[in-house]
Amino acid sequence: MKRIGIIGVGEIGRAIVTGLCDGRDEPPEVFLSPRGADTAAELAQRFENVRVCIDNQAVVDRSEVVIIAVRRQDRHEALAGLKVDGGKLVVNVMAGVSIDDLRRTLATDAPLVRAIPLPAVRERRSVTVTCPSHPTVDSLFESLGGVLPVADESVFNVFSALTGTLTTHLSYLATLTSWAAGHGIAPDNADRYVRGLFQGIGRALSDRTRSLHQLAADHETPNGSNERIRTTWFTPANSEALSKALDDLLADLGEPRRLADRGTVIAGGPV
Repeated sequence: MKRIGIIGVGEIGRAIVTGLCDGRDEPPEVFLSPRGADTAAELAQRFENVRVCIDNQAVVDRSEVVIIAVRRQDRHEALAGLKVDGGKLVVNVMAGVSIDDLRRTLATDAPLVRAIPLPAVRERRSVTVTCPSHPTVDSLFESLGGVLPVADESVFNVFSALTGTLTTHLSYLATLTSWAAGHGIAPDNADRYVRGLFQGIGRALSDRTRSLHQLAADHETPNGSNERIRTTWFTPANSEALSKALDDLLADLGEPRRLADRGTVIAGGPV
Protein backbone atom coordinates (compact mmCIF):
# COMPACT_ATOMS: atom_id res chain seq x y z
CA MET A 1 0.00 0.00 0.00
CA LYS A 2 2.32 2.70 -1.33
CA ARG A 3 -0.10 5.22 -2.85
CA ILE A 4 -3.19 6.51 -1.04
CA GLY A 5 -5.57 9.13 -2.40
CA ILE A 6 -8.04 11.21 -0.40
CA ILE A 7 -10.98 13.01 -1.97
CA GLY A 8 -12.33 15.61 0.45
CA VAL A 9 -9.69 17.02 2.78
CA GLY A 10 -11.63 18.16 5.83
CA GLU A 11 -11.06 17.29 9.48
CA ILE A 12 -11.11 13.52 8.96
CA GLY A 13 -8.93 13.74 5.85
CA ARG A 14 -6.41 15.83 7.75
CA ALA A 15 -6.42 13.36 10.66
CA ILE A 16 -5.83 10.38 8.36
CA VAL A 17 -2.93 12.10 6.59
CA THR A 18 -1.36 13.11 9.90
CA GLY A 19 -1.67 9.60 11.30
CA LEU A 20 -0.19 8.07 8.16
CA CYS A 21 2.72 10.48 7.88
CA ASP A 22 3.69 12.10 11.17
CA GLY A 23 6.78 10.43 12.63
CA ARG A 24 6.70 7.54 10.14
CA ASP A 25 10.00 6.28 8.74
CA GLU A 26 8.44 5.15 5.46
CA PRO A 27 5.07 6.84 4.97
CA PRO A 28 3.05 6.12 1.83
CA GLU A 29 2.68 8.60 -0.99
CA VAL A 30 -0.53 10.54 -0.38
CA PHE A 31 -2.46 12.33 -3.11
CA LEU A 32 -5.03 14.92 -2.07
CA SER A 33 -7.92 16.44 -3.97
CA PRO A 34 -8.00 20.23 -4.32
CA ARG A 35 -11.28 20.15 -2.39
CA GLY A 36 -10.42 21.66 0.99
CA ALA A 37 -7.63 23.63 -0.66
CA ASP A 38 -6.22 25.35 2.44
CA THR A 39 -5.97 22.12 4.42
CA ALA A 40 -4.54 20.21 1.46
CA ALA A 41 -1.89 22.88 0.88
CA GLU A 42 -0.97 22.90 4.57
CA LEU A 43 -0.51 19.11 4.59
CA ALA A 44 1.55 19.15 1.39
CA GLN A 45 3.84 21.75 2.92
CA ARG A 46 4.17 19.81 6.16
CA PHE A 47 4.85 16.36 4.68
CA GLU A 48 7.14 15.84 1.69
CA ASN A 49 5.32 12.66 0.64
CA VAL A 50 1.97 14.49 0.25
CA ARG A 51 0.88 16.00 -3.08
CA VAL A 52 -2.16 18.05 -4.07
CA CYS A 53 -3.65 16.93 -7.39
CA ILE A 54 -5.27 19.11 -10.01
CA ASP A 55 -8.63 17.34 -9.69
CA ASN A 56 -10.35 14.28 -8.22
CA GLN A 57 -9.68 12.12 -11.27
CA ALA A 58 -5.96 12.68 -10.85
CA VAL A 59 -6.26 11.48 -7.24
CA VAL A 60 -7.92 8.27 -8.43
CA ASP A 61 -5.45 7.69 -11.26
CA ARG A 62 -2.37 8.01 -9.05
CA SER A 63 -3.63 5.94 -6.11
CA GLU A 64 -3.99 2.28 -5.21
CA VAL A 65 -6.40 3.06 -2.37
CA VAL A 66 -8.89 5.93 -2.71
CA ILE A 67 -10.50 7.31 0.46
CA ILE A 68 -13.69 9.28 -0.16
CA ALA A 69 -14.22 11.74 2.68
CA VAL A 70 -16.55 14.38 1.26
CA ARG A 71 -19.73 15.35 3.06
CA ARG A 72 -22.69 13.10 2.38
CA GLN A 73 -24.70 15.89 0.75
CA ASP A 74 -21.79 16.84 -1.54
CA ARG A 75 -21.01 13.39 -2.89
CA HIS A 76 -22.86 13.59 -6.21
CA GLU A 77 -21.21 16.85 -7.17
CA ALA A 78 -17.74 15.77 -5.99
CA LEU A 79 -17.83 12.32 -7.60
CA ALA A 80 -19.67 13.11 -10.83
CA GLY A 81 -17.91 11.68 -13.87
CA LEU A 82 -15.13 9.94 -11.92
CA LYS A 83 -13.75 6.82 -13.60
CA VAL A 84 -12.65 4.22 -11.06
CA ASP A 85 -11.36 1.00 -12.60
CA GLY A 86 -11.73 -2.38 -10.95
CA GLY A 87 -8.09 -2.46 -9.86
CA LYS A 88 -8.58 0.32 -7.32
CA LEU A 89 -9.72 -0.11 -3.72
CA VAL A 90 -12.25 2.48 -2.53
CA VAL A 91 -12.76 3.35 1.14
CA ASN A 92 -16.00 5.19 1.91
CA VAL A 93 -15.92 7.24 5.13
CA MET A 94 -19.15 9.15 4.38
CA ALA A 95 -21.75 8.57 7.10
CA GLY A 96 -25.06 7.27 5.80
CA VAL A 97 -23.84 6.36 2.30
CA SER A 98 -24.19 2.63 1.70
CA ILE A 99 -21.96 0.47 -0.45
CA ASP A 100 -24.74 0.07 -3.03
CA ASP A 101 -25.34 3.83 -3.09
CA LEU A 102 -21.68 4.61 -3.72
CA ARG A 103 -21.37 1.84 -6.31
CA ARG A 104 -24.25 3.37 -8.27
CA THR A 105 -22.64 6.81 -8.05
CA LEU A 106 -19.24 5.62 -9.21
CA ALA A 107 -20.51 2.93 -11.63
CA THR A 108 -17.52 0.76 -10.76
CA ASP A 109 -16.86 -2.87 -9.93
CA ALA A 110 -13.91 -1.93 -7.71
CA PRO A 111 -13.97 -3.27 -4.13
CA LEU A 112 -15.77 -0.83 -1.80
CA VAL A 113 -15.26 -0.77 1.96
CA ARG A 114 -16.94 1.50 4.51
CA ALA A 115 -15.03 2.87 7.50
CA ILE A 116 -15.63 5.17 10.49
CA PRO A 117 -12.31 6.87 11.28
CA LEU A 118 -12.45 9.47 14.05
CA PRO A 119 -10.17 12.49 14.56
CA ALA A 120 -8.02 10.53 17.05
CA VAL A 121 -6.52 8.56 14.13
CA ARG A 122 -4.14 11.52 13.84
CA GLU A 123 -2.53 10.24 17.06
CA ARG A 124 -3.02 6.60 16.03
CA ARG A 125 -5.31 6.06 19.04
CA SER A 126 -8.74 5.43 17.51
CA VAL A 127 -10.42 2.11 16.76
CA THR A 128 -11.95 2.29 13.27
CA VAL A 129 -14.94 0.17 12.30
CA THR A 130 -14.81 -1.26 8.75
CA CYS A 131 -17.37 -3.09 6.61
CA PRO A 132 -16.81 -5.53 5.03
CA SER A 133 -13.46 -6.73 6.28
CA HIS A 134 -10.68 -6.26 3.72
CA PRO A 135 -7.05 -7.07 4.52
CA THR A 136 -5.60 -3.90 3.00
CA VAL A 137 -8.13 -1.55 4.61
CA ASP A 138 -7.99 -3.35 7.95
CA SER A 139 -4.19 -3.12 7.91
CA LEU A 140 -4.39 0.60 7.13
CA PHE A 141 -6.62 1.37 10.10
CA GLU A 142 -4.82 -1.06 12.40
CA SER A 143 -1.78 1.16 11.87
CA LEU A 144 -3.89 4.17 12.90
CA GLY A 145 -4.89 2.80 16.29
CA GLY A 146 -6.89 -0.36 15.72
CA VAL A 147 -9.63 -1.84 13.57
CA LEU A 148 -13.01 -3.46 14.27
CA PRO A 149 -14.27 -5.24 11.13
CA VAL A 150 -18.00 -6.03 10.89
CA ALA A 151 -19.72 -8.18 8.30
CA ASP A 152 -23.07 -6.42 7.99
CA GLU A 153 -23.93 -2.82 7.07
CA SER A 154 -26.79 -2.79 9.58
CA VAL A 155 -24.29 -3.42 12.36
CA PHE A 156 -21.94 -0.85 10.85
CA ASN A 157 -24.71 1.77 10.98
CA VAL A 158 -25.17 1.19 14.72
CA PHE A 159 -21.51 2.02 15.30
CA SER A 160 -21.89 5.03 13.03
CA ALA A 161 -24.82 6.28 15.13
CA LEU A 162 -22.74 5.97 18.31
CA THR A 163 -20.24 8.48 16.94
CA GLY A 164 -23.04 11.05 17.01
CA THR A 165 -22.81 11.20 20.80
CA LEU A 166 -19.30 12.65 21.03
CA THR A 167 -20.12 16.35 21.15
CA THR A 168 -22.97 15.66 23.59
CA HIS A 169 -20.39 14.30 26.01
CA LEU A 170 -18.18 17.36 25.54
CA SER A 171 -21.16 19.69 26.00
CA TYR A 172 -21.96 17.86 29.24
CA LEU A 173 -18.45 18.65 30.48
CA ALA A 174 -18.80 22.26 29.35
CA THR A 175 -22.06 22.52 31.32
CA LEU A 176 -20.30 21.28 34.46
CA THR A 177 -17.58 23.88 33.98
CA SER A 178 -20.13 26.68 33.49
CA TRP A 179 -22.04 25.56 36.59
CA ALA A 180 -18.88 25.72 38.71
CA ALA A 181 -18.00 29.14 37.29
CA GLY A 182 -21.50 30.32 38.17
CA HIS A 183 -20.76 29.42 41.77
CA GLY A 184 -17.68 31.60 41.96
CA ILE A 185 -14.95 29.27 40.67
CA ALA A 186 -12.54 30.94 38.27
CA PRO A 187 -13.39 29.62 34.77
CA ASP A 188 -9.80 28.46 34.13
CA ASN A 189 -9.77 26.53 37.40
CA ALA A 190 -13.18 24.99 36.70
CA ASP A 191 -12.05 23.95 33.24
CA ARG A 192 -8.80 22.46 34.54
CA TYR A 193 -10.55 20.51 37.28
CA VAL A 194 -13.31 19.08 35.06
CA ARG A 195 -10.77 18.02 32.42
CA GLY A 196 -8.65 16.28 35.05
CA LEU A 197 -11.69 14.63 36.62
CA PHE A 198 -12.79 13.02 33.40
CA GLN A 199 -9.34 12.24 32.07
CA GLY A 200 -8.99 10.05 35.13
CA ILE A 201 -12.26 8.30 34.32
CA GLY A 202 -11.07 7.91 30.73
CA ARG A 203 -8.01 5.99 31.90
CA ALA A 204 -10.29 3.61 33.81
CA LEU A 205 -11.87 2.65 30.48
CA SER A 206 -8.69 0.81 29.54
CA ASP A 207 -9.55 -1.82 32.17
CA ARG A 208 -11.40 -4.32 29.96
CA THR A 209 -11.86 -6.75 32.85
CA ARG A 210 -14.78 -4.65 34.13
CA SER A 211 -17.95 -3.85 32.22
CA LEU A 212 -19.09 -0.23 31.92
CA HIS A 213 -21.89 -0.98 34.38
CA GLN A 214 -19.30 -2.37 36.80
CA LEU A 215 -17.07 0.67 36.39
CA ALA A 216 -20.05 2.91 37.23
CA ALA A 217 -20.84 0.84 40.31
CA ASP A 218 -17.22 0.92 41.42
CA HIS A 219 -17.26 4.73 41.35
CA GLU A 220 -20.39 4.95 43.52
CA THR A 221 -21.10 4.46 47.19
CA PRO A 222 -24.66 3.67 48.35
CA ASN A 223 -26.57 6.92 48.97
CA GLY A 224 -23.47 8.87 47.95
CA SER A 225 -23.06 11.93 45.74
CA ASN A 226 -22.54 10.04 42.48
CA GLU A 227 -25.59 7.88 43.03
CA ARG A 228 -27.65 10.96 43.85
CA ILE A 229 -26.79 12.79 40.62
CA ARG A 230 -27.15 9.65 38.48
CA THR A 231 -30.56 8.72 39.81
CA THR A 232 -32.00 12.25 39.85
CA TRP A 233 -30.60 13.50 36.53
CA PHE A 234 -30.05 10.41 34.36
CA THR A 235 -33.54 9.07 34.92
CA PRO A 236 -35.23 6.23 32.98
CA ALA A 237 -37.02 8.92 30.97
CA ASN A 238 -33.70 10.53 30.00
CA SER A 239 -32.28 7.14 29.10
CA GLU A 240 -35.29 6.44 26.91
CA ALA A 241 -34.97 9.84 25.25
CA LEU A 242 -31.34 9.13 24.41
CA SER A 243 -32.26 5.75 22.94
CA LYS A 244 -34.99 7.41 20.89
CA ALA A 245 -32.56 10.01 19.53
CA LEU A 246 -30.14 7.25 18.55
CA ASP A 247 -32.94 5.25 16.90
CA ASP A 248 -33.90 8.31 14.86
CA LEU A 249 -30.30 8.84 13.79
CA LEU A 250 -29.95 5.16 12.92
CA ALA A 251 -33.03 5.40 10.70
CA ASP A 252 -31.46 8.33 8.88
CA LEU A 253 -28.28 6.33 8.40
CA GLY A 254 -30.26 3.61 6.66
CA GLU A 255 -31.38 1.13 9.32
CA PRO A 256 -34.95 1.83 10.51
CA ARG A 257 -35.41 -1.36 12.54
CA ARG A 258 -33.83 -2.34 15.84
CA LEU A 259 -31.11 -4.96 15.39
CA ALA A 260 -32.54 -6.87 18.33
CA ASP A 261 -35.54 -7.68 16.16
CA ARG A 262 -33.50 -9.73 13.70
CA GLY A 263 -30.43 -11.92 13.49
CA THR A 264 -27.36 -9.87 12.59
CA VAL A 265 -23.69 -10.64 12.52
CA ILE A 266 -20.63 -8.89 13.93
CA ALA A 267 -17.37 -10.10 12.38
CA GLY A 268 -18.83 -13.54 11.74
CA GLY A 269 -20.58 -14.07 15.07
CA PRO A 270 -24.06 -13.34 16.44
CA VAL A 271 -24.80 -10.07 18.20
